[in-house]
Amino acid sequence: MNTTVIPIGNSKGIRLGKTILEKYQIKDVVELILKEDYIILKALPTPRKGWEESFQKMHENGDDRLLDIDFFEDENTDEWK
Repeated sequence: MNTTVIPIGNSKGIRLGKTILEKYQIKDVVELILKEDYIILKALPTPRKGWEESFQKMHENGDDRLLDIDFFEDENTDEWK
């Protein structure tokens, strides 16, 4: 596939069509990998992808409770006000 290098301010860039963006799930940022005689653009996974489902599963399993005890439970915090 050939594409045209276009001016973008003082730099140059390429446009990726909608089909390519959707097929490779490219959102806002890609990893740029430079090899000797070629460049690789790699889609980055969405941060926190799947967290909602994982948290729901943890809740259902009872794994979402605090593991640390409250160290300040018996402390007098009036002086902190």
